[in-house]
Amino acid sequence: MRILVAAVALTLPLTALAQDREPILSDTVEGHILPGFASLAETTGVLAQTAQTDCTQTSPELRGAYHAAFDDWISVSHLRFGPSEVNDRAFALAFWPDTKGFTPKALSSLIATEDAAVESPEGFAETSVAGRGFFALEQMLYEPNFADQGSATFRCALIQAITTDIASNARAINADWGGYATALTQPGDDSPYQSVDEATQELYKALVTGLEFTGDTRLGRPMGTFDRPRPNRAEARRSERALRHVELSLIALRDLAAHLSTDHPKIAADLDSAFDKAIIRAQSLDDPVLAGVTTPQGRLRVEALQQAINDTRAIASAELGPTLGISAGFNSLDGD
Repeated sequence: MRILVAAVALTLPLTALAQDREPILSDTVEGHILPGFASLAETTGVLAQTAQTDCTQTSPELRGAYHAAFDDWISVSHLRFGPSEVNDRAFALAFWPDTKGFTPKALSSLIATEDAAVESPEGFAETSVAGRGFFALEQMLYEPNFADQGSATFRCALIQAITTDIASNARAINADWGGYATALTQPGDDSPYQSVDEATQELYKALVTGLEFTGDTRLGRPMGTFDRPRPNRAEARRSERALRHVELSLIALRDLAAHLSTDHPKIAADLDSAFDKAIIRAQSLDDPVLAGVTTPQGRLRVEALQQAINDTRAIASAELGPTLGISAGFNSLDGD
């Protein structure tokens, strides 16, 4: 999903303040970004290897590797810039929300035609992003409709192609961050960022839009309306990961916020407290697929979690943004 940020403007802080933010950039890259993508490259590699050994759809080992790798993707999924944007890698890893149901259609088409694209990583990389990535793999591992579609041999080949493609994209993102880290921390003529201000804005944007996506999309989509809740729109519901994605995202965003607010102890404490409140609410729900949105009491609890996330975003906008020389207006996410 492409993230669009509107009405974000920079103030003009003193040069000295901009220079003070250079250590924040380096610390965030070294402590938050690089470890996250390195871990993703490792666990997706294990996932691909596991599928080569055992491609059985109900394999505990394969499903365990899927969960471990998906955890690591969610923990970096807010960093949708730079290497993640190249060749639509983020979309290829996670095509969601799928508002038109393209993923099952893409998979059914691959299976029905026994598409030869599965025979090579290069060929599979040219197929639709809807049939690739973690959500396609979830369908193959957890959706009963795919348990006996086509031949077992082709289903195995398709699972192996999907996992190989996931690992390839994660490895490419991780490798590219080796150079992009320099571009982000040393802005200038050879960087996409012309100033420390612009680079800092990129990280701040990742924080606020990450919070917005988690509150408005991860929770908002299954919530629907009071009269018409939409629990089947919950993210990764087949593998019972919807609430886990909310929790993992909040934990990762809390870490990003801590790095960005490191020079401002009060703001750091305010943000940490707000994140703690939201994370505790998520952990207390005991509703992995957010099915509770269909009952008044369950919906109230999800609304309380959503409000806690919105409160956290408000603190980031009101307190953290100005210290970074950033005034954030409305943030919008496309998709419905």
